[in-house]
Amino acid sequence: MELSSRVKGMAESVTLKLNSKAMELSEAGKQVYNLTAGQLPFRPPQDFIDAIRLELDFLKSYQYSPVSGFVDLRKKIIRHVEESRGINFQASELLGEEFDCVISNGAKHSISNILGAIINPGDEVIIISPYWISYPEMIKFCRGVPVIVKSSIFDVFTPPLNEIKKAISEKTKAIIINSPNNPAGIHYSDEWMSDFADLLEENPDICVISDEIYFEVCYYDPKPTYFYQKKPELLKRTIIVDGISKAFASTGLRIGYCVGPKNICKGIENLQGQLTSSANSLIQRAMMNYNFSGSVQFLTPVKNHLRDNATIIREKFKERDLMKCWYQPVSAFYFMIDFTQTPVFKKYQQDKNDTTDYAMKICEDMLNSLGVVIVPGTDFGMVNSARISLVLHKEVFSEAITKIVDFLHN
Repeated sequence: MELSSRVKGMAESVTLKLNSKAMELSEAGKQVYNLTAGQLPFRPPQDFIDAIRLELDFLKSYQYSPVSGFVDLRKKIIRHVEESRGINFQASELLGEEFDCVISNGAKHSISNILGAIINPGDEVIIISPYWISYPEMIKFCRGVPVIVKSSIFDVFTPPLNEIKKAISEKTKAIIINSPNNPAGIHYSDEWMSDFADLLEENPDICVISDEIYFEVCYYDPKPTYFYQKKPELLKRTIIVDGISKAFASTGLRIGYCVGPKNICKGIENLQGQLTSSANSLIQRAMMNYNFSGSVQFLTPVKNHLRDNATIIREKFKERDLMKCWYQPVSAFYFMIDFTQTPVFKKYQQDKNDTTDYAMKICEDMLNSLGVVIVPGTDFGMVNSARISLVLHKEVFSEAITKIVDFLHN
């Protein structure tokens, strides 16, 4: 049976080969340092686990919820978004606009729902590299066109707004903003967000998908701010995406949500109703009985852990004079390294005019010689680079980073 053209045209992750090799090495009894994980080595908040247990005896926990999620939970999520972001969906600038929430099977599902609800064939969606792996493929699956705005380590992965302005065309339907950012481990500055708000004001037909799944995971000040805080009227064309995977250390429970204009949420509800129906009823009911502010206390040791590992990176990269290939991560679970700014890159590059992407080759060599698994930047729209996860336990992480810096300095 032949696959559809949509699926055949979908890019395969270059990390699959590395992960397969890593499993082989591990099964052979060799030490493997897997620095690819996007999930915390922590149990979810105990109060949340208790809330789940309390719901196990109720019949409704095993039955369908409304497609968009239980009404009381949707209202609770909207209040949480307002309080945590310091916004008000009833503000005078938003009179006449109604807002709603759709609960889905993870933030990834929310984003694909949004794109499916707003994209027509040929519509362009602007994304900033480095970007989360799935954005381009989701856009293309919806028959849209991803338009990439590049950034680099030299501007701390924050592109000049003029570059976004140049990427806008009459076909631009949306811009995806991911702050805090996976894979870069940064969030865009308050000044950048203010200028971005001005740019959006100049382009009234463009909507924004604001992927904020790492909003709670910022371990250095200042905290993330957003364009819609600068100009609340922009909420009329903004869809905010978040979920419990990162802040609750619950990647496997698959609950995400989006909050935005009611007409967009209605379209998302219709799409979700036909494709997947409602999200997990048990977890939704547990969330109704869980105090979201409890995640603040839960995240304190999580942030300390990530901050400690970020300090290990800084110290070890500084020891080997590798500061040009690295920068200070401040949020999310990751950071990027630029291989072109390391001594080892000269072993791969044929000459100064060689623009070949050696990321996969370098990562393969690192795995085979060191047992260290990192993700080639190719998947994130960044050639000759790699993403490293911060989540491993401190001692193991320190060993892995030592091996990486020795390899890069060789």
